[in-house]
Amino acid sequence: MATQPIADRYVPVEEYLSTLYEPDCEYDDGAIVERNLGEFEHAFLQTLLSAIFTNNMDAWAVFALVEQRMQLAPRKFRIPDVCVLRVGSPREKILTHPPLIAIEILSPEDTIRRATSKAGEYREFGIEHIWVIDPSARVAYRGGAAELELVPSGELSIPGTTILVRIRELFEKLDRM
Repeated sequence: MATQPIADRYVPVEEYLSTLYEPDCEYDDGAIVERNLGEFEHAFLQTLLSAIFTNNMDAWAVFALVEQRMQLAPRKFRIPDVCVLRVGSPREKILTHPPLIAIEILSPEDTIRRATSKAGEYREFGIEHIWVIDPSARVAYRGGAAELELVPSGELSIPGTTILVRIRELFEKLDRM
């Protein structure tokens, strides 16, 4: 979730979509924006979350995608660390329909302020459930209407479903590595 554009010029959407970035970058109104990732804790938490949703795909009727590009607006593309879709959701190369959950995992360079801003963008796009996990502080937040709310129980869930992720268990697995 870096805030620094990597190009000092306007980049058309078509150029962004036809260029290979390693790692993949986001696009914000003509600017290519790098994402912070690639560190062990970040990658391992992405893997764990993806596995949890994959292992519960039948019971929860959802599936996870890691680093799936979403088009939030004509000139805004974001790439959540993990997004969770309902089984039966439209299969799109680039998501143009909101997933059920967008999950961001903070890297050491990320800030809560930037995560809050991104959560607001996700909310405007129509994503109902936004989770932010902070490996350094060992806490999780939920995307609120105006700000991120700390989840004191450490249990991330979706009302009306059996979906439940216990943050403590994620960090216990992380600490065993």
